Amino acid sequence: MSPRIAIDGRELRAGVRTGIRRYTLEVLRAAVGRGLPCVLYGDRGTQLDAAPEGVTRVVVDAAPTAWRDQMALPGVLRRDAIDVFLSPYYKRPLVTPCPAVITIHDLFFIGYPGRRRPIYDAVMTAAARLYARGAAAIIADSAHSRDAIVARLGISGARIAVIPVGLGPEFRPTTPTPAQRERYGLGRAYVLYVGNFLPHKNLPRLLRAWAALPEPLRRAHRLVLAGGAMAGRSEVAAQAAALGLGEGIVFAGGVEDTDLPALYGGASLVVLPSLEEGFGLPALEGMACGAPVVATCRGAVPEVVGDAGVLIDPEDERALTGALQRVLTGDVDRAALRRASLARATEFTAERTAGRVVDLLLATAGARPVLERRAG
Repeated sequence: MSPRIAIDGRELRAGVRTGIRRYTLEVLRAAVGRGLPCVLYGDRGTQLDAAPEGVTRVVVDAAPTAWRDQMALPGVLRRDAIDVFLSPYYKRPLVTPCPAVITIHDLFFIGYPGRRRPIYDAVMTAAARLYARGAAAIIADSAHSRDAIVARLGISGARIAVIPVGLGPEFRPTTPTPAQRERYGLGRAYVLYVGNFLPHKNLPRLLRAWAALPEPLRRAHRLVLAGGAMAGRSEVAAQAAALGLGEGIVFAGGVEDTDLPALYGGASLVVLPSLEEGFGLPALEGMACGAPVVATCRGAVPEVVGDAGVLIDPEDERALTGALQRVLTGDVDRAALRRASLARATEFTAERTAGRVVDLLLATAGARPVLERRAG
């Protein structure tokens, strides 16, 4: 009989579009595609019908979060005879009746760039180390994240499986309909950013780099900032106004999953200027839809983009302006970038990404819990 897999699905919420949501959905798709019995645990806010057909959907109605994680989840795992549990987060129940696999996408919750919180960071480091040491296996999205986990948490790299986030089949070349162009304010030609507005996304420098473009080029394109999260958005909007960018900057809000491939595919380029990324999913999604990509050379992004995009130092505004200008004016061969993007995206198939997560879960089912001593 096939092992029963359970996944924490709290990220599947209405209006939420995050890398963790995408990760969760792709693992569910991969498991269901193999005919494996799979249980999705959500709470009252979870959009359980977002899961693929064939998944058993269970509401774990317990609060607060710590009680749900440490008391309610172990109980339902035992009740449902689960053989292996996947957390798409760094945290997990400390005591479970089955092996628990955790996913550490990045360590931004510890030592966030530009933010000094020594006591908070020390507590979170200790908690993350505790969760990691007792996990049956650990997944990182990139070698960059794996190395950060080893350095920060003292976990052996041999215990960390590097498995990239997978692409959904919907990410393929397409273009926006007139209705989509109107809904998101795309205009005739646009440059697309997809993400939140937090400081590490480096949007102030992107706005200044955009303002430095030749005026005719800037007027011919809109800079579309797509993201439903509100934190930091007002500050970015105020800066756009102070730079006199006016209607040339569009805050598109949250984009429906069904619309996102068309927004990528219709973009003159996709830009991801982050100071740090644990993976860089928008760059990969843009490439899969055939868009030229201008992206940061920091974090895990070079692992994702490879030679298929234009990589820049995110703190060098002149370099960012220059890269935008070269791609938009055709000084860089856009057709060649498109071909390279599409070829690169084929390296992130379900078999190589979410399928490998399922392989790890199957190999881990029934394993005894691991307790790793702190390195050093």
